[in-house]
Parts: sequence; C-alpha cells; structure tokens
Amino acid sequence: MPIYLDYNATTPVDPAVYQAMLPFLAEVYGNPSSSHAFGVTAAAAVTRARGQVAALLGCGPDEVVFTGCASESNNLAIKGTAFRLREKGRHIITTAVEHPAVLNTCRYLSQEFGFDVTVLPVGQDGRVTAAAVAEVLRPDTVLVSIMHAQNETGVLQPVAEIGRLCRERGVLFHVDAAQSVGKIPVHVDELGCDLLTVAGHKLYAPKGVGALYVRTGVQLHPLIHGAGYEGGRRAGTANVAFMVSLGEACDIALTHMGDWERVRALRDQLHARLAAGLDVVLNGHETERLPNTLNVCVPGVVGNDLLAAVPEVLASTGSACHAGVSKPSDVLLAMGVEPSLALGALRLSLGRYTTADDVEKAATQLVAAGRRCRQSEKVHTSDSR
Repeated sequence: MPIYLDYNATTPVDPAVYQAMLPFLAEVYGNPSSSHAFGVTAAAAVTRARGQVAALLGCGPDEVVFTGCASESNNLAIKGTAFRLREKGRHIITTAVEHPAVLNTCRYLSQEFGFDVTVLPVGQDGRVTAAAVAEVLRPDTVLVSIMHAQNETGVLQPVAEIGRLCRERGVLFHVDAAQSVGKIPVHVDELGCDLLTVAGHKLYAPKGVGALYVRTGVQLHPLIHGAGYEGGRRAGTANVAFMVSLGEACDIALTHMGDWERVRALRDQLHARLAAGLDVVLNGHETERLPNTLNVCVPGVVGNDLLAAVPEVLASTGSACHAGVSKPSDVLLAMGVEPSLALGALRLSLGRYTTADDVEKAATQLVAAGRRCRQSEKVHTSDSR
C-alpha cells in the first residue's frame, strides 16, 4: 500500500465532503437563481456553504467569493485590484518565493500593462520582514501580495505584522493562504488582510473550487464578465455541489483543528529518523512553518532519483524535472541554498490520514534508498574521473 506524503500537492476528498456534495450532483440539480423548489434548495445550500467558509476565516458570508481554484482567486485579487486602482498607482509588492499564480500574474501586469513590481528577497530561513516591505512602499503602491505559508517549505511569513503596516499606509494587502487554511488558524482580522485566497483541494475538498475573501468596501475589477453572480465579482452559474464541498471541508477543518498537533509530532518524528539516517539539512525556519511540512536536502543525492528508488512513498521534491534533467527549486535558490545541495531536496507533507506506521515505514525506506543513491553517486563520480 503506497504511503502518501504529498498533502501539500493535493489532499484526498474527505468522505463526509463527498457525501455532502452528492445530492447536488444527482438529485437537487437546480440552478440557485431559479425560483422553483430545486433552485431554492440549491440557493440555500450555497448560502450555508458561504457561511461555513466565513466561519473558518472569521469574516462575513458576504465577504466570501467562490471561485474555480486558488489560482483564479489570486488572479482576481491581484488583477482585480490592479485594474481597479490603476489610476491611483501602478506599483505592486510581492516576494521571490510566491506561488507562480502570484508571480506570473504580477509579471503579466508588468509586461502587458506597465505595472512596476517589486519582488522582495527572503532570508535563509525563507522569510521576508515587515521592515523590508516598509522600505519599498511608495505613494503609488496599490497592493502588497504575500503568501501565508510557502507551499514547498511550509515557512510562515509574518503576515499579521505586514498587514498592520499596510493598514497604516492605506495599501491593500492580499494573502495567498492556499496552504495554510485548514492547517493552522487563519482569521482575516488577525492577519490584517483585505483579500485572502483559499484552495479547496488543499483542505480535503475536490479540485476545481476555491474562494477569495474580499473585505467589505474593497472593490475589484471582475475578470469574468456576465451575469452579476458573487456580488458582481465573478460571473458564471454557481457550481453548487463544489461550493457545498468547500463549505463542508471548512466546517470539518474548524472542528478538527486540534488534530494538527498530532501531525506535527509525526512530522518531527519523520525528521528525526531522516536526520539520524541520512544527516539531512532542513530548509526553512525551524519553528515558523506549517505543522505538516518537512522540506530537507539530502547531501550527495538527487531528490528525484531518491524518490524514484522508493515508489511506495508518494512525495515530491519541489523541483522541476524536464527531459530527465533535474533542476533545483527556485524557492530554495531564492533562500540561498547551493544548487548542488538544492538538487537533493525532498518535500514530505503529512495530513489527516497519516499514521505513525506510515512515518516509520517511509523513514525506513527513504533512509535505505538514500544510502543506496549516495553510494551510487560516489561510484559514478569516481568512474567519471
């Protein structure tokens, strides 16, 4: 039986989430804009789901905009703000370790519409500082977009501190919380954000649904034009079943938040076993990171080769592999990790269904495979001389 340690890539759909959405696929399939019984039932389900998402985030239901995914939420937050406020200014601030859905969106605005984007570096611990943000804020800054938790390393950014700074300066603040919602408490008022991204498939809902928190009073230029759904912020007939799934997933996350201490203990157990067997190097801040995420480099080993040697362990490296050639993670390089070491990265992310037995078996197999790969690399290097 495979051992799944790739929860940061996607999560399985929780059985209760699956059951909650089924009636709206097979039985109550009405359009929630219709006035007949099926439509009224569907509309009530969407309203309930919106309230469930809002309860997890600590916001009002009318501040929740359902989207098709976190990438769409990021695009709506960034482009929607940029186009709405372009007469006020064209400066955006972000960091070098953001998800491509943020970095490529900012790049698009820069290349196609002349926005000036400041990409802040991070320290060796993977974090940016509020002071660094303060130094680059300008009168024409319209948005600061900084993720809550880095998807590869799990590093948590000081978003609450940055949020206070943005509020003092009157600059809108967007937080990509795709990886953190459901894993740690995420309350929009405590973070001080105006916009916040949620990903359904990162918290046990299906792929294909997300949400964007939009603080009351914040106006966005819509990306999708049509009928005035989602408060006029996103056109398109409501995907009722998937909205219901996200609401149910948020409700479950809210009631099971304490489980993450169990997951944290398993993650630390896995780290200890790998450190003892392979002398691994931790990537990112030791404590300011998600409770489920372990990103380490295995010196003398290529991460892709190691994972290929243990097909029973389903995990990732956080790096891209093109035409059989491994490439170091851009995130790790931005943190100052040497390219040769970064090639040995492993991202091991645990979740709701990870057990102590899974951790023990995975550690045993990874250590054994790592030692084999390391020996093979030594032989290869010797033969090449």
